[in-house]
Amino acid sequence: MTELSLAYIFHQQQLLVDENFQLPKVEKLASDLSFSTGDQVIARDLQNSETIPHGLQLVPIRQLLQFWDTQQFEQASRAIQLLEWRRNHKFCSHCGEKTEAHATEFAMICPSCRYHQYPRVQPCVITVITRGNDEILLAKNAKNKSNMYGLIAGFIEVGETLEDAVRRETEEEVGLKLKNIQYLASQPWPFPSNLMIAFKAEYESGDIQLQEEEISDAQFFKFNELPEIPFKGSIAHAMIMHVTQGSKVADDTKTWL
Repeated sequence: MTELSLAYIFHQQQLLVDENFQLPKVEKLASDLSFSTGDQVIARDLQNSETIPHGLQLVPIRQLLQFWDTQQFEQASRAIQLLEWRRNHKFCSHCGEKTEAHATEFAMICPSCRYHQYPRVQPCVITVITRGNDEILLAKNAKNKSNMYGLIAGFIEVGETLEDAVRRETEEEVGLKLKNIQYLASQPWPFPSNLMIAFKAEYESGDIQLQEEEISDAQFFKFNELPEIPFKGSIAHAMIMHVTQGSKVADDTKTWL
């Protein structure tokens, strides 16, 4: 009897799970991506020609944050990022030759020039900014059609420290200067392959001036008068709760904040 493997099967940003949001077990295929834990855990893409098996459903990964603990989400995050990396590195970036998967590590190898292509992570900073003892800065993304307000965030540029990125993104997006920048926590964010690095900071000076192509609105809100904020399970939600309620987000294995 063939041993079944626990499977992360993705269709774009959706994952195949059962009615209890648990992963299915399937027979391993030669093309599957195996995790370091062995063949008992694999990942693959659901092809467009495949039908969804009875009893299973495709659920957006973001939605699973509401039902999964940190460890489960981070494993799924790792799976989808590795699949994305493998999909995007089928050819050598040096000579154009078709690559081959390394036998024992996560690397795509060029058989011609032997160049190794490893998975890449895109680091981003996300900052919760307070003013005084009872106000928090929240901003609405210009591309977001809902009424949800979140935190200032952005990619780190080449040659930039994390703290410099916090200052630059805040000045660019809302025109404010900060003080007392402190590291909080981090969270893998597979949209598509980001690592969110969380900071808290205090307002120092300046008036809000929007970078309109990025931010449609930004305001300081009283802790007890918050608008709609990011969903529970995201590091943004944890950060907002951390400063407004002094709460922590934890599961059995680790604490985000």
